[in-house]
Amino acid sequence: MERSTIVRVHEGLHARPATRFVRLAKSFEADVEIVKEGKAVSAKSSVKLMLLSVKENQEVTVRANGADAAEAVEALIGYLENPRAGLDEEQGTETKTAVEPTTKAVAPEAANDESKDRLRGVAASEGAAVGRAFAFFPRQVDRQPHLVAAHEIDAEIARLRTAVGQVRARMTKALADASLAESDRAIVAALMDIAADEALIGGAEALVRKGLDAVSAVIGATEATAAEFAAVEDSYLRARTDDINAVGRQISLALLGEEEPDLSGIPDGAILIADDIGAWDLARAPLNRIGGIVCGKGGATSHIAIIARSHSVPAVLGLGDRIRDLAMAKEIAIDGGRGWVAADPDEPTRSEILKLGEAAVKERAMLAAFKDTVPRRADGTVIEVAANLGSLEEIEAAKEAGAMGVGLFRTELLFMRHTHLPSEDLQAETYATLAKAFAPWPVIIRTLDIGGDKPVAGIEFPQEENPFLGWRGIRMCLDRPDIFKVQLRALLRAAVNGNVKVMLPMVSDLAEVEQSKVLIEECIAELTASSTPFARFELGVMIETPAAVLIAPQLAKHVAFFSIGTNDLTQYIMAADRLNSAVARLNDVTNPAVMAAIEITAKAAVEAGIMVGMCGEAAGRPDLIARFIRSGLTELSMSPSSIQRAKKAIAEGVLGAGATG
Repeated sequence: MERSTIVRVHEGLHARPATRFVRLAKSFEADVEIVKEGKAVSAKSSVKLMLLSVKENQEVTVRANGADAAEAVEALIGYLENPRAGLDEEQGTETKTAVEPTTKAVAPEAANDESKDRLRGVAASEGAAVGRAFAFFPRQVDRQPHLVAAHEIDAEIARLRTAVGQVRARMTKALADASLAESDRAIVAALMDIAADEALIGGAEALVRKGLDAVSAVIGATEATAAEFAAVEDSYLRARTDDINAVGRQISLALLGEEEPDLSGIPDGAILIADDIGAWDLARAPLNRIGGIVCGKGGATSHIAIIARSHSVPAVLGLGDRIRDLAMAKEIAIDGGRGWVAADPDEPTRSEILKLGEAAVKERAMLAAFKDTVPRRADGTVIEVAANLGSLEEIEAAKEAGAMGVGLFRTELLFMRHTHLPSEDLQAETYATLAKAFAPWPVIIRTLDIGGDKPVAGIEFPQEENPFLGWRGIRMCLDRPDIFKVQLRALLRAAVNGNVKVMLPMVSDLAEVEQSKVLIEECIAELTASSTPFARFELGVMIETPAAVLIAPQLAKHVAFFSIGTNDLTQYIMAADRLNSAVARLNDVTNPAVMAAIEITAKAAVEAGIMVGMCGEAAGRPDLIARFIRSGLTELSMSPSSIQRAKKAIAEGVLGAGATG
C-alpha cells in the first residue's frame, strides 16, 4: 500500500514533527517507509527521517506493508498534510521560525569588539551579565578499540542494550520530574528517541557483530551518524549533530560504568564556559543559578540556544578554539544580544554590561510585581487574565506567571498523545487535576477540536480539499457521539470541583449548541443511573467563524459565555490562511473587518448579560487590551509569558482601571 502527497507540515519534518511522525508510525504493526526523490527510509527512525530532510511543499510517498498498512498510510498522510502537525497551537520553542533570533543591527561601538579584547561569537540568547567563570570541560571518553571474540558478541550486544536502557531510564526519570520545563521536556523526549533509534543503535550493534567492542562501536556509530547530519545544507538539521554526539557520549559512559559530571555545583550567577554542552546536561542543570553560557560549539538553532532562550539565560556560542582563551579567566562579561564575551573585563566593560543586566533584571522584577495583581475596570469589575494551556505539564509555568485560571485548555493534545482514544477515566482525571490546580479561578475546557489536519488514532477522517473548512471541531463531535459523549461525561465528572466551564469550538449554527445540550442531558442521565458523582457546568462557545459573529445575538441567549478565538476568526474573516506567508499581511487582527467582528460579538454578549472573553493571540497584546475592555471583554487568555505584561497594561491605567494585589 502506498500513497503520495505534498508535505504541508510547517517548516517540514524537523526535530519535533519528525519525532511525533515516528511515534505515529510506530503505533502501527506494518513496516512503513517514506520516500523522497527516490530515497526511501524507515518511517520508524527519527534519525533517518530527519536526515531525509523533508521540507514543506515537497512531494513524498508513504509505503506500508502489513496487516494495518492501509490505516498506517491514511494516518501518516493525514499527518503530513497537516500544517500544524507536531507543533503546539502556540509556536513551540523548537520550530525553526521560533528559534532563529531576531537579527539586530550591531551598535557602532561594538563593530570592532575583537580589538577591545572581546571575542565575538553567535548571539544565541539575549541578556547581559558579569560573573565568575565556571569552566566545564569533561574529559573525552577513552577509546581503546579491541576485538571481541565470536563467542562474546552476543554478550557484548546485551551489554550495549543494557547501557541504552540505563540512559533511556535516566531520561524517563527526568521527564517525570514536574520541575522540568515544558520546552526542555520536548528536547529530552527527542534525545530519548535518538537513544533508541535504529540508525544509531542499530549501527552500533552492526559494528559489534563485526567484532568491535561496544564502546568503540557506539563511538563509531555516533561519528558516522553525526557526520551525516553535519553534511546536510539545512542549518537546523546540522545543529542536531550536537544531539547525536551527546546521546553517544551518554551511552559510552554507561558502558564504562562512569557518571557524567554535572553542573549541580555551579555557583550562583556564574558564567558557564565549555567547549560543548549536551542538551541532556543543560536541561537538568540548575538554570536559575547560571548567569550566562559561553560555548566553543553550537549555533542559534542548537538545543543549547533553545534552552538558554526559554530560561532567559544569556548565551554566546560558536567561539571555536578561542573558548580555551576563557578557561583560565576569573570573571567573564557576556552580551548575548550582540554576541560577544570578554575575559576579566576592564571597568568600562563591566560597567556597560552591568547596566544592561540591571535594566533587564529591573524589567523582569517590575513585571513580576504584577504576578498577584487582580486587575479591575474602573467600575470594579475584575478582568480575568488567564492562561492558554495544552497539557498538565504547563500548569506550573502558568501559576508562576500569575494566571487567574485557564481561558483555553486544548483537549485535542490529550488525544494526540495516545495511540488510542483516551478513556473516560483518564479524561476525567486530567480535567479534575487542571480544575484543582487553579481553584477557585475558573478553567475553560474546549471540547475536542480536531479535523483532517490533526490525525488522532481511533478517528478516521475523510480526504478533504480543505480540512480547515471541513469535518472538524463540533461538526465531527456531533457526528461521533460515541467519542463526544465520553468526553462530556468526563467533563461532568470533573465539574464537581466547582470551577469547570466548557466551550464548543468551530460553532457556526445554533443547532450545534442545541444538539450538544441534548447529548449533555443524555450523559447526565447515564451518570445518574450509574450513581457516578457529577455536576453541571457552564456551557459556552468559541466565536471563530464569521457565521458565529453574525448570529451572536441568537447564540448569546443559549449559552453562558463567549470566548473569541482571534487566530481562526482573523483567517476566516480575511479568507487568508494564517500559515501561508504569501498572505501574512492579511492576517492582522487590527484589520477593521476583524475588529468589527469582535465589537459585534462583545455587544451581543453584553446585551445578553453573559461573559465575553478572548483566547486568541491578540488577547496578550498590550496595545489592544484597552480597546477590548472598552468593548466589554472581562476575560483575556494568553500564553503564560504574556500574563504579567497584560496585567501591567490593565493595572496601569487603561480606561482608568485599577488593581488589587
